[in-house]
Amino acid sequence: MVLALLGVWSSVAVVWFDLVDYDNVIGKLSAYDADGDGDFDVEDAKVLLGKLEIVEQKGRERIAKEKAELERLEKERSTKEKAEKERLEKEGEEKERIEMERATKEKERMEREWVAKEKSEKEMVVKERAVKEQQAKEMAAKDQEWLKNECLVKPRQGRTEFKKNAKKKKPKLLNKFEKTIKTEIDAAEKLRKKGKVEEAVRAFETLVLQYPQSPRCRYGKALAEDGLAEKMLSNDMLQKAIGTYKEASELPNATPDLIKATLKKRAERQQFLGRMRGALATLEKLVQIFPEDMALKNDLGVAHLLIGDNNSAKRVYEEVLATAPSDGFAKVHYGFILKSENKIAESIPFLRDGLESGDPGTDDGRFYFHLGDALQRMGDDSAYKWYERGHQRGHFASVWQRSLYNVDGLKAQPWWTPKDTGYMDLVKTLERNWRIIRDEAQSVMDKTTGLFVPEEENLREKGEWGQFTLWQQGKAGESCRSVPKTCGLLERYPEATGCKRGQIKFSVMQPGTHVWPHTGPTNCRLRMHLGLVIPKTGCKIRCTNDTRAWEEGKVLIFDDSFEHEVWQDADSYRLIFIVDVWHPELTQYQRQTLSPI
Repeated sequence: MVLALLGVWSSVAVVWFDLVDYDNVIGKLSAYDADGDGDFDVEDAKVLLGKLEIVEQKGRERIAKEKAELERLEKERSTKEKAEKERLEKEGEEKERIEMERATKEKERMEREWVAKEKSEKEMVVKERAVKEQQAKEMAAKDQEWLKNECLVKPRQGRTEFKKNAKKKKPKLLNKFEKTIKTEIDAAEKLRKKGKVEEAVRAFETLVLQYPQSPRCRYGKALAEDGLAEKMLSNDMLQKAIGTYKEASELPNATPDLIKATLKKRAERQQFLGRMRGALATLEKLVQIFPEDMALKNDLGVAHLLIGDNNSAKRVYEEVLATAPSDGFAKVHYGFILKSENKIAESIPFLRDGLESGDPGTDDGRFYFHLGDALQRMGDDSAYKWYERGHQRGHFASVWQRSLYNVDGLKAQPWWTPKDTGYMDLVKTLERNWRIIRDEAQSVMDKTTGLFVPEEENLREKGEWGQFTLWQQGKAGESCRSVPKTCGLLERYPEATGCKRGQIKFSVMQPGTHVWPHTGPTNCRLRMHLGLVIPKTGCKIRCTNDTRAWEEGKVLIFDDSFEHEVWQDADSYRLIFIVDVWHPELTQYQRQTLSPI
């Protein structure tokens, strides 16, 4: 029994205590003398075995407890993960809800702004419509003054004979029958000349009903309707008059003088309404009827110019000069066309001789402007003699300031400081953000994109000059998509973005470029130059007799209606940002009503 118990204990010891020294184990069993009899016997073994069972039970309980703890921890972890997932999903749903609400509110805000803007624009249109109708005649009359002068009848022999014959010859407007009703026609005509145009219209309408085949009665009705249109500022009434002029010219038994007067008046009023092609057709008909009248051919040449058909105009003036080589009107216009073709030297004698002739229609600022410009390009200092003459004739503000579309009384000086302009905030914004503007400009300078286009006004003597326009005549173009930061900076400055007589653009000039002395078209704007990439030497600009240079990150301001000239003699490109702004002395009303350039 003892040996059996020793065998069991040894096995237990080997398993539980990883012992293999049996003798050593048996020798130590005395330590387990449970009954105190001094030896290890059966009773002691029973006690020991009971304790082993207790140990085994505790081990099982510990393992179960650890397992339960692991299960608890796993359940807790799973619960936390589930809770976190639900929290994140809830946060995501909340963010999505907030974003949708924000997007909805933004959409509603934009819709409200759009509706308000549309309403404001409609109100502005309604307000401006009355203003524009009041201004229409005045503005159009100014633009058409040149045409009115050109439409004067002038024989091929020259100015002196024209004046002499004009006093003797009176146009014959009455045919044989109309002489018998002259008293009635004169009575209606007297009303028209006294300004009683409504009564005159009614009187001539009565005459037309009585004498429907009378060209003179119909012509009188057209003149009265024309006068009423002027009084009412009504284009519809003027269009009615244009139709009546046509009816009068097509009636049988109309005298040649009445046909000529009627169709000339019709062409003039068509031009006033901007119906340039209609006016051209009317003048072509006149020239067919009166092929020997050089004044009518001259008018026809102007009509071709007004629709941009310089080639046809050139042929007309060549025909006139072949028949009447001293015709000053034809000469200045022919010279103007030659210069537009860049035939500088050839244009000079025609422009000069035409101005010197003093013929009607030749005393115009455009011809003094182009003659002086042609002489300057040929290196002839007599250009300034013609500029001085143009100034004396009232076409130029001064010899230096030669713009043709002006508002009288504006402060005139070639160079301006930011403080002078009152646009300090705009200047600070440009200078503070010049690197951003520069970087965007350089990003679109790759020639393969075609974003920069060559200067198209024939201002260069030599070299390469490219431009990338963002705003033109107060309107933004598609170009802003390529430089959104630059355009974003400018959007809060209406003095620049709303300048209908200016531009906002990048300008890159390559080495070896020279820009002829020239002037801008109007005194209603100032021009800001922000330096972006400026070589250390070789780049300069002259305005009148003061020459300056650009600096990177700095703004130069000048009035480009004064003569200015540019040189680029550096060894790398020059890049600037050009921002035109309204002249600070223009009123808000003027800024709204001035025509775009």
